[in-house]
Amino acid sequence: MRKFKEALSAKVFHSKAAFRLESGQVLPGLHIAYHTYGTMNEDGSNVVWVCHALTANSDVADWWTGLIGPDKAIDPARHFIVCANIIGSCYGSSGPHTINPETGKPWYKSFPAITIRDMVQAHVLLRQHLQIPRIHLLIGGSMGGYQALEWALIEPGVTDRLFLLCTGAAESAWGIAIHTAQRLAIEADDTWQNDCHSAGAKGLKAARAIGMLTYRNYHTFVRAQSDEDKEKTDHFRASSYINYQGDKLVKRFNAQTYWLLTKAMDSHNIARGRHENITATLSHIQQPTLLIGISSDILCPPEEQQFMAAYLPNATYHEIDSSYGHDGFLIEFEKIGGILQEWMK
Repeated sequence: MRKFKEALSAKVFHSKAAFRLESGQVLPGLHIAYHTYGTMNEDGSNVVWVCHALTANSDVADWWTGLIGPDKAIDPARHFIVCANIIGSCYGSSGPHTINPETGKPWYKSFPAITIRDMVQAHVLLRQHLQIPRIHLLIGGSMGGYQALEWALIEPGVTDRLFLLCTGAAESAWGIAIHTAQRLAIEADDTWQNDCHSAGAKGLKAARAIGMLTYRNYHTFVRAQSDEDKEKTDHFRASSYINYQGDKLVKRFNAQTYWLLTKAMDSHNIARGRHENITATLSHIQQPTLLIGISSDILCPPEEQQFMAAYLPNATYHEIDSSYGHDGFLIEFEKIGGILQEWMK
């Protein structure tokens, strides 16, 4: 594993062309940070592209080690693996903390609103830059699944297969409500619009606390964070855990990015501007598609994957019985890898 990790390269694609967003606003150029692993074969038939979720980065082999790496389901010895940091993020792609070339200063809160489709259009630019003719397998979990679905519709002839985990065809009212609560937490921090990287740190910590409650569930917290000391009146394990997770995110992320990306998630609806309803839009995704749901997921519950499985023309659905909730798609890698390998045969 050490040799594999040492061989990884983080790169940034710079596009000087104006990038028109779905809103009509224009970015004067674009930066896209990305990682690749392995080698693309002559006909480009071994490409696996991973679309990441909300606070992840492009180093997918670092945060999804159970699924991607030597001797894993997705192996750089067999596959050419690509993962690009979404625009609007803070890990190298154009976002609130990158430089606006027209002002010479960071965008900060003035970075324009983006949608999932904007993120995918940036992925398309990178695909073309890397001279990738087609994507054998397009993978996305959670928000990454939103991108994968959009990409299958934007470039229907490019992707051979889809692998979607804990995701949906449109952001649910439940998801939008959660994101709104998180943004309210950020907005309650009166520093969040300041022109500095630490803007809104306390608000971001509170937003992360809300998020953690949806990534896991009642049973997860009771099992792992209960206190045996019945005499306690303060300093509970569950409280310490939530504070720890909030502090951890604040050190690696920022509030303006979080605010922007949750807005982008709310925009997700594959039927918008295309067809009368989602079922009609799903019928246009012809690729073989593997769908995985997690039984205890309360953020994007299995019924959302089951709905897609019912209307995608060539879908296979598996549900994993797990207590890890939404985070199960990052944790249950042995089960996920086994299902994926069997499906890919």
